[in-house]
Amino acid sequence: MAKKIVYLIPGLHFPSGMERVLTLKANYLADEFGYDVTVILTEVKDKPFYYPLSPKVKTINFDLNFDRMYGLPLHRRLVYYRKRLRKFKKMLTSTLCELKPDITVSLLRRDINFLNTVPDGSVKIGEIHFNRSNYRDFNNRMLPGFVRDAVKKYWNAQLIRELKKLKKFVVLTREDEALWTELDNVTTIHNPLPFYPGPDRVSPCTAKQAIAVGRYTWQKGFDLLIEAWKRVAVRHPDWTLRIYGGGDPTIYARMVEEAGLRRTCRLEGVTDDVVGRFCESSVFVLSSRFEGFGLVVAEAMACGVPPVAFACPCGPKDIIRDGEDGLLAKEGDVEDLAEKICLLIERDELRK
Repeated sequence: MAKKIVYLIPGLHFPSGMERVLTLKANYLADEFGYDVTVILTEVKDKPFYYPLSPKVKTINFDLNFDRMYGLPLHRRLVYYRKRLRKFKKMLTSTLCELKPDITVSLLRRDINFLNTVPDGSVKIGEIHFNRSNYRDFNNRMLPGFVRDAVKKYWNAQLIRELKKLKKFVVLTREDEALWTELDNVTTIHNPLPFYPGPDRVSPCTAKQAIAVGRYTWQKGFDLLIEAWKRVAVRHPDWTLRIYGGGDPTIYARMVEEAGLRRTCRLEGVTDDVVGRFCESSVFVLSSRFEGFGLVVAEAMACGVPPVAFACPCGPKDIIRDGEDGLLAKEGDVEDLAEKICLLIERDELRK
C-alpha cells in the first residue's frame, strides 16, 4: 500500500515560496514515488492554484476563509477567529481520522495550535518557511508596546510547547536551526530548485544589466536597493537595474523618480519567464531585510548569474560562499551593497 502523506497549508492560490515549494514536493512524491498525497486547505475554495498541481495529488478545501477577518475591528476579529478555529479543529480531526495518513505535515499555520491532539495515528511533522526572528511578530500599532511584547512572548511560548511534541521540526537553513535552542528535534532541509535550466540557458554575464526578483514589500528591501543603485548609477550610468515582482510598486516608483533613476532603474511586473530574465542579466541582487531561505538566489545561480546579497537572516549565508560563488554585503548596509555590485560590474573576469 502506498505511503499516505497529508500536507496542511491555508491556500495554494498565492505566488509565494511556501506554496511553490509545497507544490513541488507534493508533485514529486506523488509522481515519482507513487505516494498517496493529500493537501488540506482552508482558504478561497473558488480560486485556481497558482502553481500547477499534479492530478495525482488530492486536495480538500474546508473553505473556512480565516483571511476574511483582516480588516475587522480587533474585538470582532478575535470572535471570528475563535469560531473558525473551533470549526477547523473539528473538521481536521474528522478528516485525518478518516484518511488515517502515515505522516501529517504542518506548515505551522493555524493547525499547529491543536494538531498534536488529533488521534489519527499519523507521525506529526512541522516545517517552517520563515526564519525564527521574523516569525509570529505581533505588530498591531493600536496596542501599547508592552501589550504587544506580552502577546508575542505568550504566542511564542505556546508555539515552542507544540513544536516539542512533533516527531521532527524542519527548518530551511542551518543558520536558523541554531536559533531554536529549546528544541532537540530540529533538522535542516534546504528548499529545492523549482527548475534546472541546463547548459543552453545560462547567462554569459556580458549584458550591462542587473536584476532583482521579489514581491514589492518592505521585507524585500527594494527601497534599500534603489538607494544603493543611486550610487552604482553615478559610477556606471550605462548599466540598468530591472526589478521583477508582484504587488504595488507605487512607493518604489516614486523613489526612482525622486532619485533621478528613471532611465537606469526599471520596475517590472511578474514575469512568466524568470529563466529568460536571468539569462539576459549579469548580476543578481538580493536586498531583503530577512528571508526564510531566499530561493531566488539559488535560481539566479543556477542560471549562471552571480549574486550580491545582504547577509540577512536567514538564507544567503547558507547559499552563498562569499567571494567564491557570490558576494555578501553587510546586513542593511546600502554603501556596502553598492560597492559589491560595482565590484562585479568593474571586474569582468570575476563576474564571469
